[in-house]
Amino acid sequence: MDMQVRTPRVALVGNPNSGKTALFNALTGAHQKVANYAGVTVERKEGHIRTGEGRALTVLDLPGTYSLRARSPDEEVTRDAVLGKLAGEVPPDVIVAVADATNLRLVLRLVLELKAVGRPMVLALNMYDIAQRQGLRIDLERLQAELGVPVIPTTATRRRGVAELIAAVDAAAGTLSATAESEWISPDADALRGKAREAERIMKACVKPPERPDTLTGKIDGVLLHPVAGLLILVALLFVMFQAVFTWATPLMDGIEGVLGGFGAWIATVMPDGIWQSLIVDGLIAGVGGVLVFLPQILILFLFILLLEDFGYMARAAFLMDRVMGGAGLHGRAFIPLLSSFACAIPGVMAARVIDSKRDRLTTIMVAPLMTCSARIPVYVLIIGAFIPNEKVWGVLSLQGLVMFGLYAAGIVSALIVSFVIRKIFWRGAVEPFMMELPAYKLPDPKSVAFNLWLRARIFLERAGRIILPLMVIVWALATFPYPPEGATQPAIDYSFAGMIGRALEPIFAPIGFNWQMVIALIPGMAAREVAVAALGTVYAVADPESATSLLGATLASHWSLATGLAFLAWYIFAPQCVATLGVVKRELNSWKWMWVMVVYMFGLAYLAAFVTYHLSVALGGG
Repeated sequence: MDMQVRTPRVALVGNPNSGKTALFNALTGAHQKVANYAGVTVERKEGHIRTGEGRALTVLDLPGTYSLRARSPDEEVTRDAVLGKLAGEVPPDVIVAVADATNLRLVLRLVLELKAVGRPMVLALNMYDIAQRQGLRIDLERLQAELGVPVIPTTATRRRGVAELIAAVDAAAGTLSATAESEWISPDADALRGKAREAERIMKACVKPPERPDTLTGKIDGVLLHPVAGLLILVALLFVMFQAVFTWATPLMDGIEGVLGGFGAWIATVMPDGIWQSLIVDGLIAGVGGVLVFLPQILILFLFILLLEDFGYMARAAFLMDRVMGGAGLHGRAFIPLLSSFACAIPGVMAARVIDSKRDRLTTIMVAPLMTCSARIPVYVLIIGAFIPNEKVWGVLSLQGLVMFGLYAAGIVSALIVSFVIRKIFWRGAVEPFMMELPAYKLPDPKSVAFNLWLRARIFLERAGRIILPLMVIVWALATFPYPPEGATQPAIDYSFAGMIGRALEPIFAPIGFNWQMVIALIPGMAAREVAVAALGTVYAVADPESATSLLGATLASHWSLATGLAFLAWYIFAPQCVATLGVVKRELNSWKWMWVMVVYMFGLAYLAAFVTYHLSVALGGG
């Protein structure tokens, strides 16, 4: 295609934690879309802007990289995208190298590599306001002369310098040559050492340390990175996060539950009794509504993760956990993928691409689903609310929140144990040393946090409509048909297809205390964990028409023993009940074998944990 006709493409390239995605959002706003690159599961973000001169530009946000030598899957995609070697992708016409202005040492080597590609380039010095506050003195004119490319200071979170950057990119796009080709050749060891020396020379010539060094960051790190105090603070932060999931969300949950309950009651009064009323009230409202009520808790969890990440604490938490995780056979870089798995195992599995070693990456992926994802929250909250008293411990702490913290801790400990076993059984050898640049502390941008929370809420609601809604129709149909015969004395669900399936599988799960209604909930729960709550709402609403969504917990408490409820919680710590996650694991590892290894070991652990929990609870009088 003639370069004069098609829209010029601009690639954002930079180190991890350079604020590259924040700059992408500042440039493109809502005019962006997310997909995957052809043939791989690496995320592809593309947006569109129009310059002051009226030129349309396509902007790509490429995965973070330290070098075009590419040691991880993310870095391979960035290298191939820059060089135009990706299937179905043309090379970028302009490269925007995004640098953390507070830490230019590493990025300068990458800039020199990018310059060797031979494409027009602009250097964006992001987080420039933080560098100024720290007292760093950057000679912009000298830096521009040394590199031979325009240098634009930016603060993406406040959109400072964005207009100037667009103008510089527009000017660079105007110099395009239809015959431009990539000139980059993979450097040998001598060339790499030469670039490192050149980057160090430029750094010394253009960047002067502050006359009055910033001691605040050092003082904060002295506490947060302390081997004892730092770990205690990390545990305290996680503890507060899980307490908040219960205590802060209660008013919002009550409001959503009241609206849904009132809506269901109104539908029941305006629609005549019959199949359609049952579908809407017992199937859709009782099912989907039983999941939507947990949205506030999921958003509170995401809020904590976003704030900690924006503040700059995540990398420090990874540094703190390196020794603990190394003892369990995990690489220090595994901390962030595993912490991401608290939100959802899918991005956690995909985030493991930042780990260079294939063995370390495989180990991280295999244990990521053990971390307690947000889809488990509806199950945990329902069962905890039904069987654990809403009491205070020491007059301050919520007993229910303590149990929730214990469930999360069980997932973390089990992940460490499994990773240790994997390293001992499948391969031996020392874990590679952990090196990570610590980003500067910065205050989270409220608009960015709110935007990301809205995205999470939208994804959750879309998931409810796309996955949970049709599954609830299927569960309702299985629980409704066929109708009971004349003179039947048992609840209608006993005669339904769901009842037949549940009773057929019940002998397998009876040793761990599960009844056939629970078995029915586990089946659609394979598509998404939270669907189990909706399925229970549908099953028990059909079995007992008096029950409504707001009374599901009380209904379960009257049908299950304490031992059964605790066994159900233990099952959900381990069981791999998310087909989408298994699909991503298969694609990331390009292996059916490892996906099935995950399925077998997680189901085995789930059954064993539920069995031990159930029989121990019965022995202690919880049966």
